[in-house]
Amino acid sequence: MDLVARAARMPAGGETVFGDAFHTTPGGKGANQAVAAARLGADVRMVGRVGYDAFGPILLENLRSEGVDESGVALDTANSSGIAMILIEESGENRIIAVHGANMACGAEQIEAMKRVLEGADALMLQLEVPVDVSLEAARYARSRGVRVVMDPAPAAELPHDAYSLIDVITPNQSEAESLTGVAVTGPDSAKLAARALLERGVGAAVVKMGRDGVYYASKNEQGYVPAFELEVRDTVAAGDAFGAALTVALSEGVGLADAVRFGAAAGALAVTKSGAQEAMPHRKEVDNLLRS
Repeated sequence: MDLVARAARMPAGGETVFGDAFHTTPGGKGANQAVAAARLGADVRMVGRVGYDAFGPILLENLRSEGVDESGVALDTANSSGIAMILIEESGENRIIAVHGANMACGAEQIEAMKRVLEGADALMLQLEVPVDVSLEAARYARSRGVRVVMDPAPAAELPHDAYSLIDVITPNQSEAESLTGVAVTGPDSAKLAARALLERGVGAAVVKMGRDGVYYASKNEQGYVPAFELEVRDTVAAGDAFGAALTVALSEGVGLADAVRFGAAAGALAVTKSGAQEAMPHRKEVDNLLRS
C-alpha cells in the first residue's frame, strides 16, 4: 500500500515541513505492472504475498476490480503487507521508503503458484521487491518453458553473474543501471555504455529508462533512442511500472523492440500526468491516442 504525502519541498535532516495533501492508494511494483498490463488489454495473473492486515484485503480487491487474476497471491499471517511511504514535491519528483513485509517472505509456495499460472503465458514480469533468488528461480523456470522474461531490477540489488543470461529484457532506470554496471547514466551516450555492459553480461536486450531524458534500448541486432513525450507532470510515481508493462504487452503482441519501447514511453508519459500508482496507469485507448497524435 502506498502512503503518499505532497509538499512544496522535501525536509532537510531534522526539519519538519508542512504537507499539502495525503492519501493512501494500492501500489507495489508487481501489482502496479499487473494493473497496467490489464488496462492495456493483457490477460494478467499475479503471484505474490500480502499481509493478513488492514491493507491485504484492499490490495486483493483492487486487483480483482482491475481484472487481474489474484488467485496466486497468498495471505501471510506472520508479516505485514508491503508499504511504501512516498514524498512528492512540487516539481513532481518523489522520494520513497519501502517496507517490503510479506513480499520478502515469498518462497517455494510462490514458485509453485508461478508454475501453475505460467501455463500458456507469453511473458513473465519480474521485479526485486521479493527475494532475488525467488525471482531468478522463476526466471529459470520460465526460460525452460520458452516464456519471455522481462525484469525490472528495482529496487536496485546486486545480481549474480549467471542471472543475466536468464533475462530476455532488462529495464533499469538511470540509478539502477549505474548500480548494475558502474556506468553513471546522464544521457543517451552513457546509457548506451550501460546497455552495452548489460548485453555483454548476457541479457537479450537492455532498455535504460531516463525519465524526461527518454529511453535508450539495445539488443545484439538493434539499438536506438526514444525521446520522452512532452506532457505535464503531476507526479512520477509508477511511471516506470507503466513503461515496463506496456513494453511487455507490446512485445507479447509481436511488436518489434523499437516500437515496443515507444509504446512503453507513451504509457510512462501518461502515468506522470495523474497522481498515484495504480490509478494512474493508462488505458489502452489513451496510449493509442497519444501515439496517433
